[in-house]
Amino acid sequence: MTHRLSHLLKPHSHDTADKVDTALESSKEGMRALWISLAVLGATALAQGVVVYFSGSVALLGDTFHNAADALTAVPLGIAFVLGRRVATRSHTYGYGRAEDLAGIVIVLTIAASAFFAAYEAIRRLVEPRDMSHVGWVAAAGVIGFIGNELVARYRIRVGRRIGSAALVADGLHARTDGFTSLAVLLGAGGAALGWRWADPAVGLLITAAILLVLKDAAREVYRRLMDAVDPSLVDAVEEVLRGTPGVAGVGAVRLRWVGHRLRAECDVQVAAELTVAAAHEITVEAEHRLFHRVGHLAGATVHTDPHGVEGDSHRRLAHHRG
Repeated sequence: MTHRLSHLLKPHSHDTADKVDTALESSKEGMRALWISLAVLGATALAQGVVVYFSGSVALLGDTFHNAADALTAVPLGIAFVLGRRVATRSHTYGYGRAEDLAGIVIVLTIAASAFFAAYEAIRRLVEPRDMSHVGWVAAAGVIGFIGNELVARYRIRVGRRIGSAALVADGLHARTDGFTSLAVLLGAGGAALGWRWADPAVGLLITAAILLVLKDAAREVYRRLMDAVDPSLVDAVEEVLRGTPGVAGVGAVRLRWVGHRLRAECDVQVAAELTVAAAHEITVEAEHRLFHRVGHLAGATVHTDPHGVEGDSHRRLAHHRG
Protein backbone atom coordinates (compact mmCIF):
# COMPACT_ATOMS: atom_id res chain seq x y z
CA MET A 1 0.00 0.00 0.00
CA THR A 2 2.81 2.38 0.94
CA HIS A 3 4.62 1.51 -2.29
CA ARG A 4 1.58 2.33 -4.44
CA LEU A 5 0.86 5.54 -2.51
CA SER A 6 4.42 6.80 -3.03
CA HIS A 7 4.09 6.01 -6.73
CA LEU A 8 0.93 8.07 -6.99
CA LEU A 9 2.44 11.00 -5.13
CA LYS A 10 5.56 10.87 -7.34
CA PRO A 11 4.43 9.52 -10.71
CA HIS A 12 7.02 8.44 -13.23
CA SER A 13 7.60 6.05 -16.08
CA HIS A 14 9.87 3.07 -16.63
CA ASP A 15 10.00 3.48 -20.38
CA THR A 16 13.35 3.10 -22.12
CA ALA A 17 13.59 6.83 -22.78
CA ASP A 18 13.27 7.60 -19.08
CA LYS A 19 15.97 5.07 -18.21
CA VAL A 20 18.27 6.72 -20.73
CA ASP A 21 17.50 10.12 -19.20
CA THR A 22 18.53 8.81 -15.77
CA ALA A 23 21.78 7.49 -17.21
CA LEU A 24 22.37 10.83 -18.90
CA GLU A 25 21.88 12.68 -15.62
CA SER A 26 24.42 10.49 -13.84
CA SER A 27 26.86 10.91 -16.74
CA LYS A 28 26.38 14.68 -16.56
CA GLU A 29 27.18 14.55 -12.85
CA GLY A 30 30.31 12.55 -13.65
CA MET A 31 31.35 15.06 -16.30
CA ARG A 32 30.82 17.91 -13.87
CA ALA A 33 33.05 16.12 -11.34
CA LEU A 34 35.75 15.76 -13.98
CA TRP A 35 35.67 19.42 -14.99
CA ILE A 36 35.80 20.60 -11.38
CA SER A 37 38.67 18.21 -10.66
CA LEU A 38 40.52 19.42 -13.73
CA ALA A 39 40.15 23.04 -12.61
CA VAL A 40 41.31 22.36 -9.03
CA LEU A 41 44.29 20.23 -10.04
CA GLY A 42 45.21 22.65 -12.83
CA ALA A 43 45.28 25.52 -10.33
CA THR A 44 47.32 23.39 -7.92
CA ALA A 45 49.89 22.52 -10.57
CA LEU A 46 50.09 26.16 -11.66
CA ALA A 47 50.75 27.35 -8.10
CA GLN A 48 53.42 24.70 -7.65
CA GLY A 49 54.96 25.62 -10.99
CA VAL A 50 55.47 29.19 -9.83
CA VAL A 51 57.36 27.95 -6.77
CA VAL A 52 59.42 25.59 -8.93
CA TYR A 53 60.42 28.54 -11.12
CA PHE A 54 61.77 30.52 -8.17
CA SER A 55 63.13 27.65 -6.06
CA GLY A 56 64.53 25.29 -8.68
CA SER A 57 63.34 22.29 -6.64
CA VAL A 58 63.56 19.12 -8.73
CA ALA A 59 61.37 17.18 -6.30
CA LEU A 60 58.64 19.78 -6.52
CA LEU A 61 59.02 19.86 -10.30
CA GLY A 62 58.28 16.13 -10.41
CA ASP A 63 55.25 16.60 -8.16
CA THR A 64 54.01 19.45 -10.36
CA PHE A 65 54.18 17.31 -13.48
CA HIS A 66 52.52 14.51 -11.53
CA ASN A 67 49.57 16.71 -10.57
CA ALA A 68 49.28 17.98 -14.13
CA ALA A 69 49.22 14.39 -15.40
CA ASP A 70 46.55 13.50 -12.84
CA ALA A 71 44.39 16.35 -14.09
CA LEU A 72 44.70 14.91 -17.58
CA THR A 73 43.27 11.55 -16.46
CA ALA A 74 39.96 13.36 -16.79
CA VAL A 75 40.36 12.88 -20.54
CA PRO A 76 39.75 9.09 -20.73
CA LEU A 77 36.95 9.33 -18.19
CA GLY A 78 35.38 12.24 -20.06
CA ILE A 79 35.48 10.23 -23.28
CA ALA A 80 33.94 7.26 -21.46
CA PHE A 81 31.09 9.36 -20.07
CA VAL A 82 30.40 10.82 -23.52
CA LEU A 83 30.38 7.35 -25.09
CA GLY A 84 28.14 6.10 -22.29
CA ARG A 85 25.47 8.58 -23.36
CA ARG A 86 25.10 6.93 -26.74
CA VAL A 87 21.90 5.00 -27.26
CA ALA A 88 22.17 1.21 -27.54
CA THR A 89 22.38 -0.14 -31.08
CA ARG A 90 21.84 -3.51 -32.71
CA SER A 91 25.59 -4.18 -32.45
CA HIS A 92 25.95 -2.79 -28.91
CA THR A 93 22.66 -3.92 -27.40
CA TYR A 94 23.71 -3.03 -23.83
CA GLY A 95 24.93 0.41 -24.85
CA TYR A 96 28.43 1.82 -24.38
CA GLY A 97 28.66 1.93 -20.59
CA ARG A 98 31.62 -0.47 -20.61
CA ALA A 99 33.77 2.41 -21.85
CA GLU A 100 34.02 3.46 -18.19
CA ASP A 101 35.66 0.14 -17.33
CA LEU A 102 38.19 0.66 -20.13
CA ALA A 103 38.88 4.12 -18.74
CA GLY A 104 39.39 2.49 -15.35
CA ILE A 105 42.15 0.35 -16.86
CA VAL A 106 43.89 3.48 -18.14
CA ILE A 107 43.65 5.05 -14.68
CA VAL A 108 45.07 1.94 -13.00
CA LEU A 109 47.99 2.00 -15.43
CA THR A 110 48.49 5.68 -14.60
CA ILE A 111 48.65 4.87 -10.88
CA ALA A 112 51.19 2.15 -11.65
CA ALA A 113 53.25 4.64 -13.63
CA SER A 114 53.05 7.05 -10.69
CA ALA A 115 54.44 4.38 -8.38
CA PHE A 116 57.28 3.65 -10.80
CA PHE A 117 58.06 7.36 -11.18
CA ALA A 118 58.09 7.91 -7.40
CA ALA A 119 60.37 4.92 -6.83
CA TYR A 120 62.73 5.97 -9.63
CA GLU A 121 63.05 9.52 -8.30
CA ALA A 122 63.58 8.31 -4.73
CA ILE A 123 66.32 5.87 -5.70
CA ARG A 124 67.98 8.43 -7.94
CA ARG A 125 68.01 10.96 -5.11
CA LEU A 126 69.59 8.40 -2.79
CA VAL A 127 72.34 7.75 -5.32
CA GLU A 128 72.79 11.42 -6.29
CA PRO A 129 71.80 13.59 -3.28
CA ARG A 130 71.16 17.28 -3.94
CA ASP A 131 70.73 20.34 -1.77
CA MET A 132 67.38 22.14 -1.72
CA SER A 133 66.91 25.94 -1.72
CA HIS A 134 63.90 28.05 -0.65
CA VAL A 135 62.82 25.24 1.66
CA GLY A 136 59.90 27.21 3.12
CA TRP A 137 58.31 27.87 -0.27
CA VAL A 138 58.83 24.26 -1.31
CA ALA A 139 57.14 23.05 1.89
CA ALA A 140 54.21 25.42 1.30
CA ALA A 141 53.85 24.15 -2.25
CA GLY A 142 53.81 20.58 -0.94
CA VAL A 143 50.95 21.48 1.40
CA ILE A 144 49.09 23.10 -1.50
CA GLY A 145 49.56 19.94 -3.55
CA PHE A 146 48.25 17.75 -0.76
CA ILE A 147 45.18 19.91 -0.10
CA GLY A 148 44.31 20.20 -3.79
CA ASN A 149 44.61 16.48 -4.40
CA GLU A 150 42.72 15.50 -1.25
CA LEU A 151 39.81 17.81 -2.12
CA VAL A 152 39.65 16.34 -5.61
CA ALA A 153 39.98 12.78 -4.26
CA ARG A 154 37.09 13.15 -1.84
CA TYR A 155 34.89 14.76 -4.47
CA ARG A 156 35.61 12.16 -7.15
CA ILE A 157 35.13 9.23 -4.78
CA ARG A 158 31.86 10.65 -3.41
CA VAL A 159 30.39 11.31 -6.86
CA GLY A 160 31.74 8.02 -8.25
CA ARG A 161 30.07 6.01 -5.49
CA ARG A 162 26.83 7.96 -5.83
CA ILE A 163 26.53 7.32 -9.58
CA GLY A 164 28.12 3.85 -9.39
CA SER A 165 31.23 4.66 -11.48
CA ALA A 166 34.16 2.42 -10.52
CA ALA A 167 36.42 4.35 -12.89
CA LEU A 168 35.67 7.67 -11.19
CA VAL A 169 36.31 6.10 -7.77
CA ALA A 170 39.63 4.73 -9.05
CA ASP A 171 40.51 8.18 -10.34
CA GLY A 172 39.72 9.61 -6.91
CA LEU A 173 42.05 7.08 -5.31
CA HIS A 174 44.69 8.11 -7.80
CA ALA A 175 44.32 11.76 -6.76
CA ARG A 176 44.76 10.66 -3.14
CA THR A 177 48.07 8.96 -3.99
CA ASP A 178 49.24 12.20 -5.58
CA GLY A 179 48.38 13.98 -2.35
CA PHE A 180 50.67 11.57 -0.51
CA THR A 181 53.39 12.32 -3.03
CA SER A 182 52.98 16.02 -2.28
CA LEU A 183 53.37 15.24 1.42
CA ALA A 184 56.63 13.52 0.56
CA VAL A 185 57.83 16.86 -0.82
CA LEU A 186 56.80 18.52 2.45
CA LEU A 187 58.57 15.97 4.64
CA GLY A 188 61.60 16.04 2.38
CA ALA A 189 61.74 19.81 2.72
CA GLY A 190 61.60 19.45 6.51
CA GLY A 191 64.48 17.01 6.41
CA ALA A 192 66.45 19.33 4.15
CA ALA A 193 65.94 22.16 6.65
CA LEU A 194 67.57 19.91 9.27
CA GLY A 195 70.41 19.07 6.90
CA TRP A 196 69.25 15.52 6.19
CA ARG A 197 69.88 15.08 2.47
CA TRP A 198 68.58 11.50 2.59
CA ALA A 199 65.18 12.46 4.06
CA ASP A 200 63.47 13.32 0.77
CA PRO A 201 64.34 10.06 -1.07
CA ALA A 202 63.70 7.93 2.02
CA VAL A 203 60.19 9.32 2.43
CA GLY A 204 59.71 8.94 -1.32
CA LEU A 205 60.22 5.18 -1.00
CA LEU A 206 57.63 5.01 1.79
CA ILE A 207 55.18 6.91 -0.39
CA THR A 208 55.84 4.47 -3.22
CA ALA A 209 54.71 1.65 -0.91
CA ALA A 210 51.54 3.61 -0.08
CA ILE A 211 50.85 4.16 -3.79
CA LEU A 212 51.17 0.42 -4.41
CA LEU A 213 48.57 -0.28 -1.73
CA VAL A 214 46.14 2.15 -3.35
CA LEU A 215 46.98 0.62 -6.74
CA LYS A 216 45.95 -2.80 -5.42
CA ASP A 217 42.55 -1.50 -4.27
CA ALA A 218 41.88 0.41 -7.51
CA ALA A 219 42.96 -2.53 -9.69
CA ARG A 220 40.78 -4.93 -7.71
CA GLU A 221 37.72 -2.68 -8.12
CA VAL A 222 38.20 -2.35 -11.90
CA TYR A 223 38.90 -6.10 -12.19
CA ARG A 224 35.66 -6.88 -10.36
CA ARG A 225 33.69 -4.73 -12.78
CA LEU A 226 35.34 -6.35 -15.81
CA MET A 227 34.50 -9.79 -14.39
CA ASP A 228 30.85 -8.80 -13.72
CA ALA A 229 31.27 -9.10 -9.94
CA VAL A 230 28.72 -7.38 -7.69
CA ASP A 231 28.32 -6.90 -3.97
CA PRO A 232 26.47 -9.99 -2.64
CA SER A 233 24.24 -7.66 -0.63
CA LEU A 234 22.81 -6.43 -3.95
CA VAL A 235 21.79 -9.99 -4.81
CA ASP A 236 20.21 -10.34 -1.37
CA ALA A 237 18.29 -7.09 -1.89
CA VAL A 238 16.96 -8.20 -5.28
CA GLU A 239 15.87 -11.58 -3.90
CA GLU A 240 14.10 -9.87 -1.00
CA VAL A 241 12.20 -7.58 -3.37
CA LEU A 242 11.16 -10.49 -5.59
CA ARG A 243 9.97 -12.61 -2.64
CA GLY A 244 7.90 -9.69 -1.40
CA THR A 245 6.10 -9.28 -4.72
CA PRO A 246 2.49 -10.53 -4.60
CA GLY A 247 2.07 -13.66 -6.70
CA VAL A 248 5.72 -14.75 -6.56
CA ALA A 249 5.84 -18.25 -5.04
CA GLY A 250 9.61 -18.69 -5.24
CA VAL A 251 12.81 -17.10 -6.49
CA GLY A 252 15.31 -18.89 -8.70
CA ALA A 253 18.54 -17.60 -10.20
CA VAL A 254 19.43 -13.92 -9.85
CA ARG A 255 22.12 -12.47 -12.12
CA LEU A 256 23.40 -8.91 -11.82
CA ARG A 257 26.03 -7.03 -13.75
CA TRP A 258 27.34 -3.47 -13.99
CA VAL A 259 27.42 -1.80 -17.39
CA GLY A 260 29.39 1.35 -16.68
CA HIS A 261 27.72 2.92 -13.66
CA ARG A 262 24.32 1.35 -14.32
CA LEU A 263 23.11 -2.01 -13.03
CA ARG A 264 21.21 -4.67 -15.00
CA ALA A 265 19.37 -7.67 -13.60
CA GLU A 266 18.15 -11.03 -14.92
CA CYS A 267 15.95 -13.01 -12.53
CA ASP A 268 13.89 -16.21 -12.41
CA VAL A 269 10.71 -16.37 -10.33
CA GLN A 270 8.08 -19.04 -9.79
CA VAL A 271 4.36 -18.36 -10.07
CA ALA A 272 1.27 -20.53 -9.74
CA ALA A 273 1.07 -22.99 -12.63
CA GLU A 274 -2.65 -22.40 -13.24
CA LEU A 275 -2.21 -18.69 -14.00
CA THR A 276 -2.85 -17.36 -17.48
CA VAL A 277 0.01 -15.89 -19.46
CA ALA A 278 -1.44 -12.41 -18.92
CA ALA A 279 -1.66 -12.91 -15.15
CA ALA A 280 1.91 -14.23 -14.94
CA HIS A 281 3.09 -11.30 -17.04
CA GLU A 282 1.40 -8.86 -14.66
CA ILE A 283 3.34 -10.37 -11.75
CA THR A 284 6.66 -10.00 -13.57
CA VAL A 285 5.89 -6.38 -14.44
CA GLU A 286 5.12 -5.65 -10.78
CA ALA A 287 8.36 -7.39 -9.77
CA GLU A 288 10.36 -5.27 -12.21
CA HIS A 289 8.54 -2.17 -11.01
CA ARG A 290 9.50 -2.86 -7.39
CA LEU A 291 13.11 -3.53 -8.37
CA PHE A 292 13.39 -0.12 -10.04
CA HIS A 293 12.14 1.52 -6.87
CA ARG A 294 14.30 -0.34 -4.37
CA VAL A 295 17.57 -1.19 -6.10
CA GLY A 296 19.84 1.76 -6.75
CA HIS A 297 21.46 2.42 -10.15
CA LEU A 298 19.19 -0.15 -11.84
CA ALA A 299 18.85 0.54 -15.56
CA GLY A 300 17.04 -2.61 -16.65
CA ALA A 301 15.56 -5.85 -15.32
CA THR A 302 14.36 -9.01 -17.06
CA VAL A 303 12.19 -11.33 -14.98
CA HIS A 304 11.49 -14.87 -16.24
CA THR A 305 8.61 -16.96 -14.85
CA ASP A 306 8.53 -20.70 -14.11
CA PRO A 307 5.47 -22.71 -12.96
CA HIS A 308 5.56 -23.46 -9.25
CA GLY A 309 4.88 -26.97 -7.97
CA VAL A 310 5.02 -28.72 -11.36
CA GLU A 311 6.77 -32.09 -11.28
CA GLY A 312 9.77 -32.38 -13.55
CA ASP A 313 11.95 -29.63 -14.91
CA SER A 314 11.10 -28.43 -18.41
CA HIS A 315 14.51 -26.76 -18.54
CA ARG A 316 16.33 -30.09 -18.54
CA ARG A 317 16.17 -30.21 -22.32
CA LEU A 318 18.34 -27.08 -22.32
CA ALA A 319 20.97 -28.44 -19.94
CA HIS A 320 23.33 -29.68 -22.65
CA HIS A 321 23.29 -26.20 -24.26
CA ARG A 322 24.51 -24.49 -21.12
CA GLY A 323 28.17 -24.20 -20.23
